This record gives sequence, C-alpha cells and structure tokens, in this order.
Amino acid sequence: MTTGRMEAFSDGVIAIIITIMVLELKVPPGPTWSALRGSLGQILLYVLSFVFIGIYWSNHHHLLHAARRVSGAALWANLHLLFWLSLVPYTTEWLGEDPHAPVPAAIYGVVFFMSAVAWTILRRMLIALEAPDSPLARAVGHDVKGRVSAVLYVVAILLAFVRPWLSYAIYVIVGAMWLVPDRRIESRLTEE
Repeated sequence: MTTGRMEAFSDGVIAIIITIMVLELKVPPGPTWSALRGSLGQILLYVLSFVFIGIYWSNHHHLLHAARRVSGAALWANLHLLFWLSLVPYTTEWLGEDPHAPVPAAIYGVVFFMSAVAWTILRRMLIALEAPDSPLARAVGHDVKGRVSAVLYVVAILLAFVRPWLSYAIYVIVGAMWLVPDRRIESRLTEE
C-alpha cells in the first residue's frame, strides 16, 4: 500500500497533539508584564515541546516522501511513534506544574527517548520494504545524529534526579540539533 493514508493520519494526530498542548497553556493571572513573566517557564516548555513535535512532523514527512510503500508492520510502527508523541502534552503539562521536580523532568525525557526509539523502528521498517541500496536506505545511512540524541536523552533522564535544569539544557541541545530538518533524505531524492 502507498504512504498517503499513513501520512494523512499522522498529520491529523500531530495537529491534535499541538492543539492539546496549546489548550493546556494557562493564561497569566493578570494583564501585566509581571504576570506574564510568571508564566515564562510554562511558555518556554511549550515552545520546546512544540519544536520537538514539529521536528518529528517534518522528518516524518521527508521519510514518507522517500518511502514508496508501507506494510501492516510499518503502520503499527507508525502508531507506536504516534503513541509516544501523544504523551507530550501530558508530560509538558506535568513538568510545567513543578519544573524543579525530578520525576516529571525525567519522564519528559523518557517520552522523547521512547519517541526516538519508535522513530528508529519505523524508519527501519520502511527501509526493509525497499531495496538495500534504495534512495531511502542510502539517505538515512548510519544516522549518527539519531544515536547521539538517544544517548543525550538517557543522560538527561539520569541528570533529572540530580539537577533538573541540566536535563532541560540537554533537551534544548537535542532540539537544536534537529531544528533544521534532516536534509539527507531530501537531498538524496533531489540527486536521483
């Protein structure tokens, strides 16, 4: 089967995830700059989560553009990814309630680590449906950035129990690494 339905469904789910996140933002308790300043941490956390969701959406689009077909297993792998991404609004809200608490800071990282694992599974499923020398397989290569991200997530999860702000710094670093969409697939397809 083609990738169109899976991409359309994923786009819808990701749009709902973003909508839920913005609806969970709390309005400042007053119409002043100082009231807004009190909400700054929550707003920054929303921005970080939005960026992560946007990164997955963008790279998901590129991945499915490069894949020629999907299988039942790939559909389930995609649902696995969407499951973990659907937890982002929950963990964002929980972390926003007490940014100094180690458990929400760690769970926030667990959700993104598991999203990265699910992404890797989906990517491998789609590559397995192609020839070993397919444009998709060549474009993805060894995915060093993905491996580095996974290691950084694990470090951030552990650091959450020591200094939560260090885990936030690592989450920002991972987001910054991926902020520019993964151009390997796009450039490889353009070459071919």
